[in-house]
Order: sequence, then structure tokens, then C-alpha cells
Amino acid sequence: MRRISRLTRTAVGVASLALAASACGGTSSDSGDKGDKGLAIAYDVGGKGDQSFNDAAFRGLERAKKEFGYQTSDIEPTEGETDADKEQRLVSLAKQGYNPVIGIGYVYATAMKQAAAKYPKTTFGIVDDASIQTKNLADLVFAENEASYLVGVAAAKATKTKTVGFVGGVDTPLIHKFQAGYEQGVKDTDPGVKVVSQYLTQTAQEGGFSSPDKGKTAAEGQIEKKADVIYAAAGLSGQGVIEAAAKAKIWAIGVDSDQYKQEALAKYKDSILTSALKGVDSAVYALAKSVKDGKPLTGTQTFDLKSGGVGLSESNPKFATVPGAKEAVDKAKQGITDGTIKVKSE
Repeated sequence: MRRISRLTRTAVGVASLALAASACGGTSSDSGDKGDKGLAIAYDVGGKGDQSFNDAAFRGLERAKKEFGYQTSDIEPTEGETDADKEQRLVSLAKQGYNPVIGIGYVYATAMKQAAAKYPKTTFGIVDDASIQTKNLADLVFAENEASYLVGVAAAKATKTKTVGFVGGVDTPLIHKFQAGYEQGVKDTDPGVKVVSQYLTQTAQEGGFSSPDKGKTAAEGQIEKKADVIYAAAGLSGQGVIEAAAKAKIWAIGVDSDQYKQEALAKYKDSILTSALKGVDSAVYALAKSVKDGKPLTGTQTFDLKSGGVGLSESNPKFATVPGAKEAVDKAKQGITDGTIKVKSE
């Protein structure tokens, strides 16, 4: 999931990428620089400040910067950009000497293939896509369905109306994984609980991952249908879901980052029961460390529950007060890791 609101996000022009690499967080130098500077990331829709997907990537970058003394760069997307724009962004970072260069989100797949071919000595990484296989690329993918199963278990234990909701940002196979795991977790825990599901848009260009207003409207509709726990896998749009849940005094479930701890969501945190955690930060850090160690990761790298790549947050003290929730979640964790629970992905 994905996605600082438009009022607080710095706009970046793709025509001035050398400047953008410096202006958008991180240190850059002239485009002709040689040698490895360190880690660079290019954000997905919504950019830094989404309190979710992109911010998790930024935490990984900050960790690598601190531990390895890296120079770093993080660049925002632009509205209506093309694959050629994305490719130019990745190429610019590689040309400046950043290594690795990571695209945060499956939208970079086409651009990543071209950029990796042009800079075979640079290690590239892409989050949430495994369609591109080349010797200098790491595909960083996650078992989102497993984390979603866990929050589905929690939702089934927390609901009092026997109706819970799911809001997906964009109708894609990736978000289907979140929905499938969530619905299975709910039904395995209490078959009598109804799940109301909705997608905000068909494409990312329509704002499904970057429109809190759309998330808020969808949540309000589900609340009218008696949903009293709503899980949003919608990036920045999920902030609207959380706002609507707080106003209605029901539970929201966050995604990717521990949204209970996000400063921008502090006024709503008491309504955030839990979050489905996705270790984008760990993946970004792991790739940076592998390059630093001279043994770059390549190929498909899967981060699942067993490896600690996904999980469920228990930061909200109120989580422990939901009857049977912690026990049921712990049992589900054991079942997933030992293989007795097979979580659906669609």
C-alpha cells in the first residue's frame, strides 16, 4: 500500500532529476560521478508522508544511511508520469553513482527492466513485483496475505455487529492478496461474520492509493452497512478510512506501517486497533546491506511471516482488551508458520 498529502508533498519535475535527487531528501552530486555512493529510492504513488507504504521504505533508507554512512537520495513521483519518466528517474540515480537503486512499487516494472539493462554493474531492486528477472535486479515481494489473515482474525474477534469491511485502493492482483487473506482470516475465526469489500479505483492513475477523500467516502458507506471494523489496504487513501472510523467510533485496521505510531495519525490512533505489517523497510535495508557486503541480492526475495517479513502490530493497548483476540492471533501465527494454515492469495 501506498502513499504526504498533496499539500505537504514536494513536487518534483522529471526534467530536472539531478536537482530533484538533492531536493527531495538525500544527497546527490553531479550526474557524471563514478563509484558507489549508497542507496537511492524512487517512491510510489503518494510519495513520502503516506504513513504507510512509502514511509516504510524511507525508514529502511534512513537505517542504511545511519549504519553504513551512506549518501542517500529519495525522489518523489509526479502526477501523470509515464514509464519513460520513471525510467529516466532510475537511470539518473544510477548515473550519479547510487547503488542500489530501488523502485518502491510494482509501477516501476517496465522502467526497471530498461534501467537495469543500461546499468548492468548497478544493483536495482523493485518492491512488489517479480515479473522482471535479470542478473542485477532483486524482486522484493511479500506475503501480504499472511499479515492480512492475522488482522482478519483480529477483526472477527473485535466486531460486535458481525459485519466488517475491507477497502482496497486499486483493483489489482496485489491488493487482491490483502483481501483474500483478510476474508479468510475473518471466516476461519467466525463464519457468521459478513465481510463488505470495496475497491476505490480500477487504476492507480485514478487516485486509489492517493485520495483520502475516496477512502473516507468508502468507509462511510460500509459504516452505513453496519461494519464496525474496517481494514484499508489503500496507501494514503487509508487515512480517510481511519478518519471515518474514528468519527464513527468504530475500529480501523492499518496497513504496511504500524499506523498507531504514525505522528500524522495521532489524533485517530485510539481507533486503530492494529495494522498488518509489511517489512518494506527491512527489504530496503537488506538489499542495501547486501550491496555493502559485496554480495548483492538478486532474483525473487520473499518476505513472509516465518521470516519476519510481515506481521501484526499490538501497539494499541486496547488490542489486548479485545476478548480472545491475542490468543486467536497467536494461534493463527503458529498455524501459518508451521504450514497447517494455508492462506489464500486470491
